[in-house]
Amino acid sequence: MAAMAAVVWGRCWPRAWLCRRAGQDCGRHYRAVLCAELKQPLAIEEVAPRPVRPHEVRVDVHFCGINFADILVCHGQYQKRPQLPFTPGVEFAGTVLETGTDVSTVKEGDRVIGISGFNGMAEECVVDHKALWQIPEGVPLREAAALPVSYGTAILALEHRARTQPGETVLVTAAAGATGLAVIDVATNILQAKVIAAAGSDEKCQLAMQRGAHSSVNYSQGSLKEAVRKLVGNGGVNVVIDTVGGDLFLEALRSLAWEGRIVVVGFAGGTIASVPANLLLLKNVSAMGLYLSRYWDQNFPLFSRGLSSAIQYCQQGRIQPHIGAVFKLEEVNDAFLHVTQRKSTGKVGAHLFCFPSTFLKLLPQDVSHSALHQREQHA
Repeated sequence: MAAMAAVVWGRCWPRAWLCRRAGQDCGRHYRAVLCAELKQPLAIEEVAPRPVRPHEVRVDVHFCGINFADILVCHGQYQKRPQLPFTPGVEFAGTVLETGTDVSTVKEGDRVIGISGFNGMAEECVVDHKALWQIPEGVPLREAAALPVSYGTAILALEHRARTQPGETVLVTAAAGATGLAVIDVATNILQAKVIAAAGSDEKCQLAMQRGAHSSVNYSQGSLKEAVRKLVGNGGVNVVIDTVGGDLFLEALRSLAWEGRIVVVGFAGGTIASVPANLLLLKNVSAMGLYLSRYWDQNFPLFSRGLSSAIQYCQQGRIQPHIGAVFKLEEVNDAFLHVTQRKSTGKVGAHLFCFPSTFLKLLPQDVSHSALHQREQHA
């Protein structure tokens, strides 16, 4: 699924506010986004903290990214369907508040990136210690929160699935979305590939070019296949990373070169295309999928290496996540709408939450701008 994301920027709680320990009654709850009914507006509720189990960690969420999966799950249209009510949000960045008795990998005060099973859009989050990665010095929390879904997807799609080689040509659809921009970043700056960015408007094409694409195609103005042919000739492109699906997927498939590879990442366009097997035969091309979260269950070491690589690349300055928008926590419904109306580019975020594309930002409740949500959107 296309990794449309949002980021929430971490809260600036005074040190005295960080006393949310299971064994201590601090006399206060924390705020969380709640989906109580599918396809209905989300609510901000006060939630009582639960005890931390021996293998778990409590994190003070600074940024929470908003991904397209968050919108789908709140509409009952995602592969996973949490029991109502639930808190959306699958990626975040923040600081460790408390660790369980069996945890030795992180300690109180450490800055971390986290992956959660739809419970990250809250002022604090409790997760398994294996779901946390330490953030090195020099990497801001906001940018770190934009890494897990978008860059994890881009790295595994390009390196592990497509086996992209230096000098090859990569076509990416929805190129101005969080995943699309991450693909451009990794393909260009890490793998030394040439990128053709395909997006639905001239503005989005321009952004993709600014972020490193070698050329661009506005597929709202005509045939993607013909536009790509004009750029590369009849030879075609070596790799396609598609997040849109439908007719655009079929045009991208027909744009592949001999022994080309197309990786299906999602269906942001809403239509799942059928693959004409004869096209695979005629050019000896490969069509494959990438469902990022399955690697968590089936090959966690690979999943972890992908995210660790993204963190390292970011620390080295080789990649630069693009943050497209920031919203307050209480503006979460506006952030979702911003994404679904295709207004966002890159990651959208919020202070207190940090997710690809769109971010949410949370500040102490006695501050007028208490939360910002930013979320990544489909281009």
